[in-house]
Amino acid sequence: MPDYQAPLFLTELLHARSPSGYESEAQAVFDHHVKPAADAYANDALGNRIATLNPTGDPVLMLAGHMDELGLIITYVNKDGFIYFDTIGGHDRTVISGRRVIIQTATGLVKGVTGKRAIHLMDDADRKKVPEIHEIWIDIGARSKKEALERISIGDVATYDHEFELFHGSIGAARAFDNKVGAYIVGETLIRLSREKKKLAAKVVSVATAQEEIGVRGATTSAYAVNPHIAVAVDVGHATDHPDCDNRKYGETKLGGGPILCRGANINPKVYQRLLAAAKKARIPYQFDADPRPTGTDARAIQMGRGGVATGLISIPLRYMHTPSEVVDLEDVERCVKLLVEFAKSIAKDERFNW
Repeated sequence: MPDYQAPLFLTELLHARSPSGYESEAQAVFDHHVKPAADAYANDALGNRIATLNPTGDPVLMLAGHMDELGLIITYVNKDGFIYFDTIGGHDRTVISGRRVIIQTATGLVKGVTGKRAIHLMDDADRKKVPEIHEIWIDIGARSKKEALERISIGDVATYDHEFELFHGSIGAARAFDNKVGAYIVGETLIRLSREKKKLAAKVVSVATAQEEIGVRGATTSAYAVNPHIAVAVDVGHATDHPDCDNRKYGETKLGGGPILCRGANINPKVYQRLLAAAKKARIPYQFDADPRPTGTDARAIQMGRGGVATGLISIPLRYMHTPSEVVDLEDVERCVKLLVEFAKSIAKDERFNW
């Protein structure tokens, strides 16, 4: 298989460390790549990045992808210099131990490892237990509480030291495809639309949202500020094409099968139909997901903004969500960008998706 070159913008976002509430590294990447293409560009009190194209257009189309990721936050240091933490976002406790981590501090990065008692020192009952969060610690090689606190502070955050890597063609692994791919897609869509703005009737606002992992908080405030008529959230979705995933329970979606179009109560049916038509027109493969309730994405907040927003949701198929090695096919990412470009261009002047 020929070498695949990942886009620089996406690569830089994947390397950025940005736990919820600490998104500054991802913000800087989005600023660098998207701001020059925008007609207007703003930030806000929650740390969202709001890029606008064709500001006099109508209707207003909002594209949202969250830039925050899972993390750990330092809560306590014991007398021997071992560091305890709480989790930011939804972690699987079975995969936290034995990981290399990077702590972001006011004076720079501090490396460490997550520790727990070795299996040799456990009895049979202990070996069957999943450790509680307070039973796991971070070891930075400090010999005392004083030494540790000279290097880190309470409230500093950490991320897994698992960097982005392509391992087979366009298929790669990273600790935070969720949801750097979404932030990349909405930013890259605006960049490409900026090159052909004359074909655009809508005002397009691409938002890299903050704090999705702890309650779609950035989407809630930015949707109010943008006040869109139409919106599409972009996130990752479960690829169910691996062992131990029952399609009867979780549906059938696969890596490399194209963007996943969501249907259900969270989704405006006219937006869904237009996304489907855009995929067909652009000859982009697509898949389906059915969700009977508000989704666990920014779409749930955006749909309920102000008087209600005609909202759609596109997901990138992803294996092993919320683990340190999430897997994505970057061809699906590129297809999603092309789909959103086609969708945005299809919207007519003054068009509404009320039903």
